[in-house]
Amino acid sequence: MPYLLISTQIRLEAGPTMVGDEHSDPNLMDFLGARKRNMPGNNFCEYYVNDVPRVVLDKLEKIGYRVVSMTGVGQTLVWCLHRE
Repeated sequence: MPYLLISTQIRLEAGPTMVGDEHSDPNLMDFLGARKRNMPGNNFCEYYVNDVPRVVLDKLEKIGYRVVSMTGVGQTLVWCLHRE
């Protein structure tokens, strides 16, 4: 799985950070210390960590991920990362 999206809401830039969906690599989610949850009203699960995005990005860089793009969507910040 070479691509990864992480995100956080602008008002929550101190965490938590969303790091994956229900189909994400379980080994990567373990490495990040992510927990799976299902928010009320959603019909899908997501993985999150309590770390700020900068800490998550630092961890991912150590294992070969690089930021491809970053954007704001409404009140959400999103980073797209890729690993060779």
